[in-house]
Amino acid sequence: MNKFRFLTSGESHGKCLNAIIEGVPAGFRIKTSVINEDLARRQVGYGRGGRMKIEQDKVEIKSGVRFGKTTGAPICLEIKNKDYENWQDVMDTEHHDYPAQETIKKIEEKSFTTVRPGHADYAGSVKYNLTDLRDVLERSSARKTAIEVAVGSVAKQILKEFGIVGFSHVVQIGNVKLDFYPKTYTLIKEKAEKSDVRCADDLTSDRMRNAIDEAAEAGDTLGGKFEVIFGNLPIGLGSYVHWDRALDGRIAQAVMSIPAVKAVEVGAGVDAAYLKGSQMHDELFIKNKSVYRNTNNAGGLEGGMTNGETLVIKGTMKAIPTMRKALATIDINEMKPASAHFERSDTCAVPACAVVAEARIAIVLADALLEKIGGDNYTEIKKYAERLNY
Repeated sequence: MNKFRFLTSGESHGKCLNAIIEGVPAGFRIKTSVINEDLARRQVGYGRGGRMKIEQDKVEIKSGVRFGKTTGAPICLEIKNKDYENWQDVMDTEHHDYPAQETIKKIEEKSFTTVRPGHADYAGSVKYNLTDLRDVLERSSARKTAIEVAVGSVAKQILKEFGIVGFSHVVQIGNVKLDFYPKTYTLIKEKAEKSDVRCADDLTSDRMRNAIDEAAEAGDTLGGKFEVIFGNLPIGLGSYVHWDRALDGRIAQAVMSIPAVKAVEVGAGVDAAYLKGSQMHDELFIKNKSVYRNTNNAGGLEGGMTNGETLVIKGTMKAIPTMRKALATIDINEMKPASAHFERSDTCAVPACAVVAEARIAIVLADALLEKIGGDNYTEIKKYAERLNY
């Protein structure tokens, strides 16, 4: 049984971000250019901060791929942090008994002990017994999602071999909501990809940009909601036999663990609370021996399994807690009231979060698909898939 799994390493201002992917069968074509396109999608977006002007994320495939095809060995991906040039002394991995005074000064300037409410600072400092919150910030930063998007791009390239494709778009930023949806998923995707807030309606995009500008002027930040959609999924990915094999649970965990995400919805989501059973559940019909439905409130998942309908997942991202408008907090060194530390940050990162969620969900789907079909190489897997009518 294949198991598409991965581990990442790296810090926000460290040398690089790395990922090791295991469980990718041999013979799948992986294009570096496609991964870089997805990395670029994560970096753009109205409301992003100065860091995105520094970094131009490019991936290097270090192993597991030869002449553009996977070999069955673990795949190693690396993204170099361009900003590391300015942080070499601060993020040095070596211990120096007698560092230069200039180096000590740089380290002290980047160290901080004033907790940022909403971040991992306080709990992280207690859990790992850290006195410099820089050690918490560096790994808990959403910067690490860059390498996750690279992993997700590999997963999407595998899924595409089976006709499974997906996209993401933003449906809300602050109190500005998308009320008008284009008629087809194709149109939603096309318009969202052209929008710097990933919104499929031009007027709503303008209102979202205005809301972001107002928040920036006030030294504040904005959250919002995004939607991820994947189509052409086979019936039966996931399982109902054990809680940890239910696909909706696996997807929810993948999206929920993205930094700043506070809620995940499937299909109708929270609106299901207002619907009667006769309104909520998607009736089945048959025509020419083909099963179809007129609604998709289940979001493509029933009993922890894909049911053949389009997968629809929503995520809610809170406003970024790093802001110029400092919140009240404490200093963990002096244990007294203080103002929260400010680190260069975005005003709004909902469009980027949507791309990260798209990648995370692709990883879960690739894992579930390979788990279902089995096989160690592309030719073998395609034969198995054809027998199952995938």
